[in-house]
Amino acid sequence: MQPGTFSAEQIAQLDAALQQARDIPGPLMPVLQKAQDIFGYLPPDVQTAIARGLGVPEAEVYGVATFYSQFTMQPRGAHVVSVCMGTACYVKNVQAVMDELCAVLDVQPGKTTKDGRFTLEPTRCLGCCGLAPVIMIDDAAYGNLKPSDVKGIIERYNEGGATK
Repeated sequence: MQPGTFSAEQIAQLDAALQQARDIPGPLMPVLQKAQDIFGYLPPDVQTAIARGLGVPEAEVYGVATFYSQFTMQPRGAHVVSVCMGTACYVKNVQAVMDELCAVLDVQPGKTTKDGRFTLEPTRCLGCCGLAPVIMIDDAAYGNLKPSDVKGIIERYNEGGATK
């Protein structure tokens, strides 16, 4: 990993995770999860370090990291806003909620705000169909939404209050 890219503490945490993983079968997924927890995403340097640490080809690490939607190779915001685009939410007009989120956050789906506070991610299903339409911010679910609810919800997560 390039010096200065990550903190010494982050590198030490990854090294510790790699040491622990050497004794367990099928360590790649748990190590990728731990690495994403440490760094917030899986940049190429981290993937290379994992491949070397586990003695697996870099292509295998990249293949797993790109196959599973839980992994990202782009930095995420401090808060991840997941918008359910599943059938129940779709028929209850989640698109209007998504449009309002885009406007309030000034960001497109799949992207992170310029200030790094929010990443807006469409997802297929959050498993909260009875609350449709629903979004999750980090681990908190918000359901039965109308576009007019969006600004107030986002303001709860903004330092200093108001959004755009």
